Amino acid sequence: MRKWMTVILLSIFTLPAFCTEQTFNNAPILDVMCSKDRKVAANPDAHTKECALECKGAGFGIVTSDHKFLKFDSAGNERVLAQLKNSKKQDHLRVDVSGDVQGDTLKVKSIRLL
Repeated sequence: MRKWMTVILLSIFTLPAFCTEQTFNNAPILDVMCSKDRKVAANPDAHTKECALECKGAGFGIVTSDHKFLKFDSAGNERVLAQLKNSKKQDHLRVDVSGDVQGDTLKVKSIRLL
């Protein structure tokens, strides 16, 4: 019994090390499909709203300052999609977003299309 309690306690206390809340300001947003295209990933500000909405089924994410792509969780995808649909911007799509980073996924807590 004591062994299991130790395992459980260690699991609880080490979990936060894998989930870290971060904030990304003025981060370029791309749909997942276009994030795999080297040309688009190299110049995300040229990515259009029209393309993002066409590829919405794959989901969205941001390009970080160190050029990594973080996918949004399903709730984040829904929130940014609603903002994109209501936006008059046609390109240079950027967001302020915060959430927990879990591997290559950002579990969005707050997001605002700029």
